[in-house]
Amino acid sequence: MAAWLEIEYPFRGRWLVQNSPADRVPSHGTALFASAYAIDFVPVDATGRTTPLTLGSLVRPEPPERFRGFGRELLAPVGGIVTRTHDAEPDHLAYRGVSSISYALTQRRRVQAGWAALAGNHVFIETDGILIALCHLQRGSLTARSGQRVHVGDAIARCGNSGNSTEPHVHVQAIDDPDVRRANAVRLTFAGSIPHNGDVIDAGV
Repeated sequence: MAAWLEIEYPFRGRWLVQNSPADRVPSHGTALFASAYAIDFVPVDATGRTTPLTLGSLVRPEPPERFRGFGRELLAPVGGIVTRTHDAEPDHLAYRGVSSISYALTQRRRVQAGWAALAGNHVFIETDGILIALCHLQRGSLTARSGQRVHVGDAIARCGNSGNSTEPHVHVQAIDDPDVRRANAVRLTFAGSIPHNGDVIDAGV
């Protein structure tokens, strides 16, 4: 098995990098569920900004539709076979500011429920024995189906706010076994490099 797997960015447009393994391993503060090298991308506007904070944003949850990246198209980052899909979880409210504290208090319950509860709606694509997962997808947006072959750049889903997500974004990770509980995390590079936290990726139109 290769030590690194090179894939393409699973989107077009501009996205902000968060929780990158280029800055910290494990990138999300835990190696649980083979997430040591996972990475998050938050959709931003042409100036590289996420949805602006308001006074209301700081004190109460917001509908995911308020976020400019909600529903943005996601693409297959590799060619391969779709091996797993889940598309039935609701897109819940987004939490920023003070409201994020109450959401954080429910984290343990979601972890106890297992990886699928954290991932929300998701898709697995297998290539050369490695599975790439895209998570937190918009409910009902998956166009790829299990057993289907996809090619790099095929539209497969849309950005959502399902699972363990405080605002619409896409979580990407790679594993070496279909059973996430026993899988090892696989390092990813995107077009030959690993972006850092705070980088804004411009993947074109």
